[in-house]
Amino acid sequence: MTKRKLIFLLCLFFAVSMSSFAQERQVKGKVVELETGEPLPGATVLIENSTRGVTTDVDGTFEIRVSPTSKLVISFIGMQSESVMVGDKTFIEVGLKLQTSELDEVTVVAFGKQKKESVTAAITTVRPDELKVPSSNLTTALAGRMSGLISYQRSGEPGEDDASFFIRGVTTLQYGAGPLILIDGVEMTSQDLARMQPDDIASFSIMKDAAATALYGARGGNGVIMVTTKEGKEGKASVSFRYETSLSSPTREIELADPITYMRLNNEAVLTRDPLKSVPYSMEKIESTERGLNPLVYPANNWYDILFKDQAVNHRFNFNVSGGGKVARYYVAATYNQDNGVIKTAEESNNNIDLKRYLLKSNVNINVTETTEAILRLHGTFDDYFGPLDTGSGLYSKVMRSDPVAFPAYYLPDDANRHKKHILFGNMDQGQFINPFADMVKGHREYSQSTMMAQFELKQNLNFITEGLSLRGLFNTKRYSFFDVKRNYNPFFYTISFYDKIRDEYMLTGLNPNTGSEWLSYNEGDKEVSTITYFEAATDYNRTFGDHGVSGLVVFNMRNKLEGNAGSLLLSLPYRNIGVSSRLTYSYASRYFAEFNFGYNGSERFAKKDRYGFFPSFGGGWIITNEPFWEGSTNWFTKSISNLKLKATYGLVGNDAIGTENDRFFYQSDVNVNNSGRAYSWGEDFNYTVNGVSINRYANDNITWEVARKTNLGLELGLFGKIDIMADLYKENRTNILQSRTNIPETMGLHVVTRANVGEAEGKGIDLSMDINHFFNSNFWVTGRLNFTYATSEWKAYEEPDNSLTPWLSHIGLPINQQWGYVAERLFVDERDVYNSPTQSFGEYMGGDIKYRDINGDDKITELDRVPIGFPTTPEIIYGFGLSTGYKDFDFSFFFQGLGRESFWIDPTTTSPFIDTDGSSSVNSKNALLKVYADNHWSENNRNVQALWPRLTASLLQNNTQTNTWFMRDGSFLRLKSVEFGYQLPEKLVKKAFITNMRVYFSGTNLLTFSKFKLWDPEMAGNGLGYPIQKVMNFGVQFSF
Repeated sequence: MTKRKLIFLLCLFFAVSMSSFAQERQVKGKVVELETGEPLPGATVLIENSTRGVTTDVDGTFEIRVSPTSKLVISFIGMQSESVMVGDKTFIEVGLKLQTSELDEVTVVAFGKQKKESVTAAITTVRPDELKVPSSNLTTALAGRMSGLISYQRSGEPGEDDASFFIRGVTTLQYGAGPLILIDGVEMTSQDLARMQPDDIASFSIMKDAAATALYGARGGNGVIMVTTKEGKEGKASVSFRYETSLSSPTREIELADPITYMRLNNEAVLTRDPLKSVPYSMEKIESTERGLNPLVYPANNWYDILFKDQAVNHRFNFNVSGGGKVARYYVAATYNQDNGVIKTAEESNNNIDLKRYLLKSNVNINVTETTEAILRLHGTFDDYFGPLDTGSGLYSKVMRSDPVAFPAYYLPDDANRHKKHILFGNMDQGQFINPFADMVKGHREYSQSTMMAQFELKQNLNFITEGLSLRGLFNTKRYSFFDVKRNYNPFFYTISFYDKIRDEYMLTGLNPNTGSEWLSYNEGDKEVSTITYFEAATDYNRTFGDHGVSGLVVFNMRNKLEGNAGSLLLSLPYRNIGVSSRLTYSYASRYFAEFNFGYNGSERFAKKDRYGFFPSFGGGWIITNEPFWEGSTNWFTKSISNLKLKATYGLVGNDAIGTENDRFFYQSDVNVNNSGRAYSWGEDFNYTVNGVSINRYANDNITWEVARKTNLGLELGLFGKIDIMADLYKENRTNILQSRTNIPETMGLHVVTRANVGEAEGKGIDLSMDINHFFNSNFWVTGRLNFTYATSEWKAYEEPDNSLTPWLSHIGLPINQQWGYVAERLFVDERDVYNSPTQSFGEYMGGDIKYRDINGDDKITELDRVPIGFPTTPEIIYGFGLSTGYKDFDFSFFFQGLGRESFWIDPTTTSPFIDTDGSSSVNSKNALLKVYADNHWSENNRNVQALWPRLTASLLQNNTQTNTWFMRDGSFLRLKSVEFGYQLPEKLVKKAFITNMRVYFSGTNLLTFSKFKLWDPEMAGNGLGYPIQKVMNFGVQFSF
């Protein structure tokens, strides 16, 4: 019986096994990367709940024997795993997605990260690829890209082209008006930000309200710019390389009058003021120059063309490699940029600007254990500069201050000087006039600048204590060094002492034979060395209990800075800050959110009673579209709105960066007890001398924190799943602004003016951004972005005299950067018009000069007639908009940027023709003549009372150089900031070279500008005679393997 049972069981097992085997079949498949379609060799294909599996071959294909009820699990390093039921399929193709970046699901906030939906603070984020412009300076790409950021650029000179930027405008007068800049959590400078490469950036955000910045306390009073850099991801090594070469040229060149017009109008400038005076240029010189006779005797210099070329060639390289496994991940990057100036290379020398910048970066993440992660970040930037002694802007300025007809750039030798080895530079009198060419070639300046940073961070997961608890520590050290040297010779200057017109021969006379040199002198410049040490420790708790989410964060940080060449005892002492910050958040059912933050910070600047400041903030949010009544609705209105969130915050933020950067300890006096400027001598022969005492600052232990109370109301709106709109309405009240006291009577016997926290200002505005994403099909897509920022401010309290009788002189109710000046009605018609008008108390004036309005009706023009004129000098409106589109392997994008409600002033002193503006007895200048002035000025033959330039003069006329509405201009403009056209080369073509993908592109910046102002680039504002902003045409190639 037992034997029969055993035989029966064996037969049954065999039958079941054969049945199961009969159901299994061979299934083929392929594993690819979903986005690119690229096959994934080495992917793992496992039968779920089994150890049986295979790996894909070099083509991403696999074969496996499975039953219809089996489920396959496909995985690959760096990809999201996928599960597939076999069913009746005989071929299975699986597309794996890249592992979703944590940054796509969370927002970088102060000292950590939060789920995007739970953020109640005003934070704007921009994708790093939107900051990729053909420039070596990242700050030049910021304008218009993010709502809430006010940004503008005043110069295009390599190394001096950093943009100025403020978050939500300016509501303080202090030196620390700019935002706090954090790179990987550590405070850095705007120069460090300028050198960052978009290729190395993982996220770029600006924090605008109190809830976002309160944790930084004193450091975040003016907003925060936060940058995090890329880290390695699990997967095989990925190498990326980008090269760009570009041509840069001025967006607009200033037009000068031709030399003949210059001489004629210079003569007119003398005679129109005093007909009996002798003129600077004879008719013989004018006519001979016009006829083009010997250009060394009758020079007609175009100094601009002599010194500058039309364009410069620049190069940029970026290389990075990333990858890693389960234990370690790495990201290593190197950048080399070379920016050249538009200064010509003379045969005698090459002093063109050549700025080389190097950046090395390494981020390494190591999983020490399953719960412990160590991160090492190394960062170094190195600048090597070679250029002219006077800088590029200095040479531009000298071109505008040089006489075009007084002498040539240099003379050809006469018989007496035929064997001279040095250049015979032109000049006159004693050689004290500006010769721009001589200043360009006589020497050069070199500087080296280095910034090195090392950072170590340790993260410990404490889930073994309680779920959601973690601990983090960060140590960072930064070293900065700078030095420069100048090498130059003293030019030999010559002038023509005799000219034989018949034989066309001249004799030269040396003007400085004893002071010129044929050898180089050497001058050392500044040497700067500084070190910053920063430590941060944080405990974080984040946990969800059903519908309830809670999180908490406590951070301790301290910072120590030392200056190596501080220059004084006070400045040589360590700069120290210390603080404790915390954040508590609560959410319910992903609908309701509440947040509390505070920063408790200490500052060395204030007395013990005010040394620490407490700055709390509160915030709340409501996602309406997550409500059951909304999710259950089926009407068109609710379906069209994919996201609707309301949020509000209020809080306090402190600022200790008040006064000047050199103000260290307000509660202590600054006294110089050995001041040679106050020395006293006595004795029979006055040979006994003792230095005196001077007071630089009186002790004031009542000076304290500048405090800003910030309110923010926000809206996030998603439409049709394709449009995202963010809008923030904000208001800020800033108190305790440090100002100098006015009307201190001399009878008090004070050496210096005292200061106190007496100012108060208010800022308000709106930030708006809109993003559009639409895919027509897999081959055709369009994205767009619009940003708009309006930020205005006004004084609520200001230290000033009693202006009740002259209310127009009061600052109250007016913007921080408001300018005061005179209302220019027109130009005087003639002397009778002058006689019948109020007396103007600015020295000499006559018909054709500027006529001002008598505001107070006292029949004279004085300082009491100054009124607020124009818009602030910082723009109140910044906006930008652009589109990107792609079809198959082609892509195209453009971005416009503009600003509004900004005024600037043409400088009537530096642009006043024919006058000496150097103010030095050793250097004489003679201003050039702008073509627009030559074409449109008041004269006896053209008494145009609305002419651009008043009556000509050969000396500085104070009446016409006052700050006034005559030279006030509207600084608003719209510009095509960037445009790019790219092409992705076919995969089949580049694969032969073992390249994963390759893209070539053409791009440009600042190609078009629309503005009412035509003299120079309007973004330069009043700095129009400096080195111009550049427009760039660029070619680039990027590939990875």
